[in-house]
Amino acid sequence: MRDYMVRAAAADGQIRAFAVTSAGLVEEARKAHDTSPVATAALGRLMSAGAMMGAMMKGEKDLLTLQIQCSGPIGGLVVTADAHGNVKGYVHHPEVMLPPNKNGKLDVGGALGLGVLSVIRDLGMKEPYVGQTELKTGEIAEDLTYYFASSEQTPSSVGLGVLMNRDNTVRRAGGFLIQLMPFAEEQTIARLEQNLAGVASVTACLDQGDTPEQLLEKLLDGLSPEFLDEQDVRFHCNCSRERVEKALVSIGKKELAEMIQEGRPVEVKCHFCNKAYEFNMEDLKNIIKRSR
Repeated sequence: MRDYMVRAAAADGQIRAFAVTSAGLVEEARKAHDTSPVATAALGRLMSAGAMMGAMMKGEKDLLTLQIQCSGPIGGLVVTADAHGNVKGYVHHPEVMLPPNKNGKLDVGGALGLGVLSVIRDLGMKEPYVGQTELKTGEIAEDLTYYFASSEQTPSSVGLGVLMNRDNTVRRAGGFLIQLMPFAEEQTIARLEQNLAGVASVTACLDQGDTPEQLLEKLLDGLSPEFLDEQDVRFHCNCSRERVEKALVSIGKKELAEMIQEGRPVEVKCHFCNKAYEFNMEDLKNIIKRSR
């Protein structure tokens, strides 16, 4: 199944909903960062959420960043997404290993521990919009549900999941995001709650072959869902040698001169995709010249 997302409305506009399948995207991230299974699950959940939340943005150049700063052994996560289905991300400690939780699942909550979830929307204004909430469970979907209710006053339900193969590659990944509009009626809310209770897990649905459309049809059963559009999603990093050069300029001429004196090439790795850029002595000298 290809990686893509659908957007829908239901109950005469009382509900808006998104669903995504993202196994390929998450597998690309796993390979780029050589993440452990629990780190893959954490990053995959946050990237799936980023894809859906990115689709909410209107501007061509708007950028969403989801950041988790936490006390657990994973250290933290960062995901960015745009309105075009491009998503990238990384974890601070991709090697973290933990035993399964009490339910026999990957212990994402244990990997994160206590912390803060930040949602940063760069809409091209002077300052980005920043919303924050404490991590309540570390399970990411539940924390995002709490974030929408507390920081944006939007009753929401978020479901996210990553299922691994025995060889630790990604078998299934995806999620859903359903939000109630302020004018939602009680009977609509009651039916949605009933439907949500009847869906065991995102990964169970995806593993039995459900598409994003079929997942939303289950969740919005009896609420007349209307599919509005679909969009491909992908792991995409826009790093380049030119961008890395600008980062090197920002550290200062003095520091660059010291690197040249040491006589060793400098290797800079992109946090988001792990691509390495090497700069030899001549490259560093040219960077200093161009920065004058």
